[in-house]
Amino acid sequence: KNVVISGIQQIGIGVSNLQEAWKWYRQFFGVDIRIFEEKAAAKLMLHYTGGKTRHRHAALAINLQGGGGFEIWQYTDRIPEPAKFNISLGDLGIFAAKIKSKDVVSTYHNYKARGVDIPGGLRKDPQGKNYFFVRDLYKNLFQIVDGNNWFRNEKKLTGATYGAIIGVSNIELARVLYSGILTYDEVVYDKTGVFDDLSVLPGGSEPVRRVLLRHSESRMGIFSRIFGPSEIELVSTIERTPNRIFQGRFWGDLGFIHLCYDINGMDALRAQCEANGLPFTVDSQQDKQSDSFDMGEAAGRFAYVEDPDGTLIEFVETHKIPIVKKLGWYINLRKRDPEKALPDWLVKALRFNRVK
Repeated sequence: KNVVISGIQQIGIGVSNLQEAWKWYRQFFGVDIRIFEEKAAAKLMLHYTGGKTRHRHAALAINLQGGGGFEIWQYTDRIPEPAKFNISLGDLGIFAAKIKSKDVVSTYHNYKARGVDIPGGLRKDPQGKNYFFVRDLYKNLFQIVDGNNWFRNEKKLTGATYGAIIGVSNIELARVLYSGILTYDEVVYDKTGVFDDLSVLPGGSEPVRRVLLRHSESRMGIFSRIFGPSEIELVSTIERTPNRIFQGRFWGDLGFIHLCYDINGMDALRAQCEANGLPFTVDSQQDKQSDSFDMGEAAGRFAYVEDPDGTLIEFVETHKIPIVKKLGWYINLRKRDPEKALPDWLVKALRFNRVK
C-alpha cells in the first residue's frame, strides 16, 4: 500500500484559554468550522507529558476557503508553561505558522486597522514577494503569505495553515524528513546571510541559512482539495547555538506543539520513517485493542515522529468525520479510494458545523 499525503491537516497550538484563543483565530484566520471539540485524557502522549496522563480540552477547526486547520489545545489539569527564554529565529522547533492570503497587502491594511500586533509592517522575502508577520494574543508568530489555491470563496481575506518556519540545526539532515518523507522536494531559495526582512524578529539580525521548500507534485488523497499545497521554510543559525523551543516543557504547553499531516497508508509510512532513522515515537495502534482511535466526534489512527532536532510531526489517518453533526451524518472514509479526493460538495457540507 502506498503512502498518500493529503496535505497539512492542522498545526497544534498550546494555549491557556481555548475559547478566547479560538475566537481570535476565527476573527483573523477564519477557522470557524468545528471538526471536533472534546475534553479528554491524553493517554497515549505520556512520552511527551512527563510520564503522566494529562487532561486537556481541544478543538480542531478549519477554514473552508482552504489550507490546514488549527488544533487548539489547552491543559485542564495543570497551568501550561511558556518557554523559559525569549524564542529567537533559528531556535529549534516551529518558530511561526504560515497563513495563506488572497491579497497580502489588503490583508495587512485590514489587520492594521483592526489593531493586530504586526511587528515591522510589510516585508519582502528573497523572491521579492510581499508578506508580513502578526502575533496573536499569546505572542505566537504567524507569517501571512501569498496563496493561490482556494477551495471555496467565503469572502475572507485568508485561508488557514499553509506551512511553517521551522528552526533546525542541520538543514541537510532535516531534509531527510521534510524533503524525503514529506516530499517538499523543490527548493524555492537557499540563502545564507543577514536578511533585512527578518530584522524585525528576535534573533533576526544574526546570520542564518534559510531554505524555502515546496512540493513539486500536487497532493493527492481524500482531503487534498481543501488542504491544498503548502510550504516549509527551514532556518538554521550560523553563529549562535540555538535553544530547543520546548526544552524542559511538555507537549501541549504554550506555543506551536506539532505540525500534522493527513495521510493514508500508516504502516507503509512507519516502515519508510524507520528506514530513514526516524521511528514513530507514538502510535495510537500500539495497544492493538483497536486500529481506530476515537476522538469523540471523529476517529482515526495517529502517530508522531521527531525531526532530527526533536520537533514533533504528527500523522493522522482519518477513518470517520462528522459532516453534519446535527443530523448525525458521519462519513466512513475507510471504504474510499485513498488517492481520490472527496467530492467538493461533500466537503462543503461541513459549513453546517460553523461556529459563529
